[in-house]
Amino acid sequence: MKNLSKNNAAGFWTAGILAAFALGAAVPAIIPQVFQNNVPAVQQEYIKAFGKQPAVKPNVANQPNILYITSDQHHWLRMGYNDPTIKTPNLDRLARSGSIFDRAYTVNPVCTPTRASMITGMYPSQHGAYALGTKLPETIPTIANYLQEVGYFSAIVGKAHFMPLAGNATYPSLEAYPVLQDLDFWEKYHGPFYGFEHAELARPHGDESHVGQHYAIWMERKLKSEGKDPKSWKKWFRKPPKEKFNESNERMREIMEENAAIGEAQYGAWNIPEPYHLNAWIAEQTNAQIDAAMKRNKPFFVWASFFDPHPPYLVPEPWASMYKPEDMKLPEVPADDLDDMPYHYRMTQSGPRGWGKQFEEDGFAVHGFTRHEPDKEKQKKDMALYYGMISMMDKYIGNILDHLEQSGQLDNTIIVFTTDHGHHIGTHHLSAKGGFAMEEDLRIPFIVSWKNKVPAGKRNNALISVVDFAPSFLTLAGREKPLTMTGVDVSPVWLGRSEKVRDWVIAENHFQRTKFYQKSYIENRYKVTWYMHSDEGELFDLQNDPHEFKNLWQSKQHQELKLKLLHRAMQADMAKESCWMPRVGPA
Repeated sequence: MKNLSKNNAAGFWTAGILAAFALGAAVPAIIPQVFQNNVPAVQQEYIKAFGKQPAVKPNVANQPNILYITSDQHHWLRMGYNDPTIKTPNLDRLARSGSIFDRAYTVNPVCTPTRASMITGMYPSQHGAYALGTKLPETIPTIANYLQEVGYFSAIVGKAHFMPLAGNATYPSLEAYPVLQDLDFWEKYHGPFYGFEHAELARPHGDESHVGQHYAIWMERKLKSEGKDPKSWKKWFRKPPKEKFNESNERMREIMEENAAIGEAQYGAWNIPEPYHLNAWIAEQTNAQIDAAMKRNKPFFVWASFFDPHPPYLVPEPWASMYKPEDMKLPEVPADDLDDMPYHYRMTQSGPRGWGKQFEEDGFAVHGFTRHEPDKEKQKKDMALYYGMISMMDKYIGNILDHLEQSGQLDNTIIVFTTDHGHHIGTHHLSAKGGFAMEEDLRIPFIVSWKNKVPAGKRNNALISVVDFAPSFLTLAGREKPLTMTGVDVSPVWLGRSEKVRDWVIAENHFQRTKFYQKSYIENRYKVTWYMHSDEGELFDLQNDPHEFKNLWQSKQHQELKLKLLHRAMQADMAKESCWMPRVGPA
């Protein structure tokens, strides 16, 4: 991969380490080695004076496997154990075998920042991929790098979205046009990718034109094996743009808007046969990577990253008609729900067409800053399809769980299911994610299962953040948390040894560099959200107002509480800063 050091894309990493990481080298065992001069003579002098850096050894005798399963844009309540309308038998059995955590939160309400935090253990403000359309530097060490140090095999299957859908010479992207559709390249390349030894990647949600990478190759091989035209998969997807996708920011924006418009108009039964669906591919390839680790006689960290139920609302039959729109129960929302909310919330209901353009920067918009039309009938249709997408995904999650058990690896495997962020279908009169910080945006489903280790059938209200996943996995794998990771080890809560580790979580939403920045501080009872360049904000009592219908930000009776919460938020924001370079001398 390209060395980005000349462009300062990786910030504090040195040129020598950048080049090594870009070629897939293992991350140094101790972070200070990153700062060692890469001149051989200097390296020899360091060794002569201070000795060689000791190798990292696992501090647990029996290292567990880690199976990490994620959905995409999954409302935390849309699980069978929360909502009897929706059928998720496999996620329900996973929940029965482990523990449900009802107060898990994302660090950002959109994909790239959160997914980058999942693998780095850093907040978006620390790892650099702060918004959609940004790139996680390929040089930042991830959980996959650190697990490799202690003997793990690692693989990612499905959606990564660590890179933008567009790129340029300064910030190239493997997930951008035209690279993602260069199948000759993807035929040969399977990693290393952000520390993962093996990668099986795709990019489209539903029938989006961004299809390519390993998924397209898999479809071609499958079609050919069945005596069919290998290229006939293209009829199931939208046509890609003829123009260079990176011609200009303005053209990129237009193409994205065109794709979004098609997606909004096209929903319902997808004509792709189920055996060719992304879910079938993800399950098959995940099982193959579990088998690959077993052949190597190594513990594994395998991430099965599903795309559903992210819109567009497209799913093959019988799933498309599994739920009837007339049976869907829409959320009950007061007509004036958003009247006491900040400006951009109100504009989703009453703003003129194009009101979101005032927040555009570098030619790009804030996702969701449009009119959200309250069409109840369409919302019911969307919800029925959304449920169908979840139920179909659940079937293939069951396929993976069955394979894990049949392989004999179940007893020594930590299984986690979660998502990257939440979703709106009519909640608060909203129908899209983006610049919003409601519970529907930030709260996520979370299940942990590990036979005879994690309490079975338990529900827990301990606060957990996405940024905690990587340090917790490392601890359970016998690897000390590196100094770069600012998430905390919450494994004592997972294992039932502690009631809580955290008193708060923070979410960051820096969607634009200067025009939109939102932060939320969440405690057991209260949540406060504040904005750059604005006196508006949000304050909710989640105990007495769990649906967040009453914003207390301007309430005269709650001004003292607001100040106390903002002060605690300031302290928490300072506490999460990374001190990754230790003091090794008095001066």
